[in-house]
Amino acid sequence: MVGLKPTDIPPSATIKFLSAGTAACIADLCTFPLDTAKVRLQIQGESKASKTVKDVKYKGVFGTITTMVKMEGPRSLYNGLVAGLQRQMSFASIRIGLYDSVKQFYTPKGSENASILTRLLAGCTTGAMAVTCAQPTDVVKVRFQAHIESSAGRKYNGTVDAYRTIAREEGVRGLWKGTLPNITRNAIVNCGEMVTYDLIKEALLKYHLMTDNFPCHFVAAFGAGFCATVVASPVDVVKTRYMNSRLGQYKNALSCTLTMVVEEGPTAFYKGFIPSFLRLGSWNVVMFVSFEQLKRLMVLAQAAWESPS
Repeated sequence: MVGLKPTDIPPSATIKFLSAGTAACIADLCTFPLDTAKVRLQIQGESKASKTVKDVKYKGVFGTITTMVKMEGPRSLYNGLVAGLQRQMSFASIRIGLYDSVKQFYTPKGSENASILTRLLAGCTTGAMAVTCAQPTDVVKVRFQAHIESSAGRKYNGTVDAYRTIAREEGVRGLWKGTLPNITRNAIVNCGEMVTYDLIKEALLKYHLMTDNFPCHFVAAFGAGFCATVVASPVDVVKTRYMNSRLGQYKNALSCTLTMVVEEGPTAFYKGFIPSFLRLGSWNVVMFVSFEQLKRLMVLAQAAWESPS
């Protein structure tokens, strides 16, 4: 048995909420350079890209990371990390931590198992809820990762300054820039991740191929990461381009999509696919494994706290 054993006490919604946010932060700390490389590859080729990066040619995941380290220093790989962690604590806590509760809410009374449609509906719901709450953190994270400057031609002086500057220069709506494509993207990602993980884990346990421990969580998480990357990459690229764009560059997300098709062709929607999969696959493995262990740890801690001494 690897890690903590399954507990007889089911975790509460609060434990799932806190465990999801914490596990997502752990996963972000481990995989953030891959996410930054993905963003740089996705915005490469824009007609009006940031002055800082428009002449740089990134080649592949590790080539991008190497180029960034040489030109901007190792710390550049973690640009936007603070906003990224803020995003995960508000974002993953909702979309992952509340998934089971929403799934149970949608499941008809008397049904033992939720249908695939119910799982998809739960994934879309928590994904949309999470984006609505956490969108400003995502905008700031992407701006830092893309190394874009404010309209005044200066870099943001920290995360708080970025929130203030964007709100001042682009209005409060600027902090929710790209919400629609982000809701679409994260509804798809959440379904790809949560539903796939749910189904793979359930099948492995049902047919006694694995027990409810680390190897089972690893296999289910890897499958979830691959599925999510395949279905979400096109929307993810549009979301990144639109959120990173300068004021007035694109009229809306649809305009951004059409511009990409006309100027770069359909393959532009899968720019950065390899880093997307490396990042999302590894992120899912770290997150789900940590999530399962943290849930059990918190349940044990709660039981110990409540038991009479």
